[in-house]
Amino acid sequence: MSPNKVVARYQDGRILKGFTNDFLPNKENFHLELLDAPPGAKPVDVRASELKAVFFVKDFAGNPGHEESQEFDASKPVIGRKIKVLFSDGELLVGTTQGYQPGRAGFFVTPADPQSNIERCYVVMAATHRIVFG
Repeated sequence: MSPNKVVARYQDGRILKGFTNDFLPNKENFHLELLDAPPGAKPVDVRASELKAVFFVKDFAGNPGHEESQEFDASKPVIGRKIKVLFSDGELLVGTTQGYQPGRAGFFVTPADPQSNIERCYVVMAATHRIVFG
């Protein structure tokens, strides 16, 4: 199994980029092999409760010039529930979810924009300000 490319964004603004093989939404922590770590370096222990979100990305560079679309492609069927997540820091994420349940620590969102560098995102509930469906 190849490792996932992730960007871990903390609620305090810190960002870590790297690879993980052991992220599970029901676990309190996971390990991240940092992108810029020297060979043989130990993975960093990441506590999910400190995060804003874990972004599973296509590549680490992304496309800085791309503006994320907040609209769904009307010609394609929507899989899951449409959701808008407003994070406590003001960032808005629009997409779909199949696993949202109140009371859980977090849930996955697939962005509405098919050109997004984000394949999916694990949203930490404690880092959200508002969640709207539809």
